Amino acid sequence: MPSFDAVLEPNLIEIRNAVDQTGKETANRFDFKGSSAKVELGDKIITAWADSEFQLGQVRDVLMGKMAKRNVDVRFLDLGKIETIAGDKVKQVITVKSGIPQELAKRITTAVKESKLKLQAAIQGDVVRITGAKRDDLQAAIAMLGKAISDAPLSFTNFRD
Repeated sequence: MPSFDAVLEPNLIEIRNAVDQTGKETANRFDFKGSSAKVELGDKIITAWADSEFQLGQVRDVLMGKMAKRNVDVRFLDLGKIETIAGDKVKQVITVKSGIPQELAKRITTAVKESKLKLQAAIQGDVVRITGAKRDDLQAAIAMLGKAISDAPLSFTNFRD
């Protein structure tokens, strides 16, 4: 029976490259000279440091621009609160979303059920598997989910006939 998986999976290699490019630009830009502005990537967590909230916004803008140039959807990034550390220095933790959260998975399954296509959607951990008898129905479901779920960068993998 044909099936495919709806997943929420960022390209971590491109994210690392964008963070590295942002670090190089903040080290070389004139308005960041002598400041503590920097960006680091941990395990799916990006941390940005700066001397002020304004400068942190500039670092974040550079990061978003580098992500866009590398075709990384910025909807994968979840901006955390700006925290004050050691006097007037600030930092912000940016989490890289990976895996479909439960409420989004439920929205996907209800969208498939309401589409009147002869398909079944099953939540399997952080993946939603959609199965059906016809390949054309699955392709219609991919198009429908692309339009219906616009707030998350869904990708469709593991298409099997």
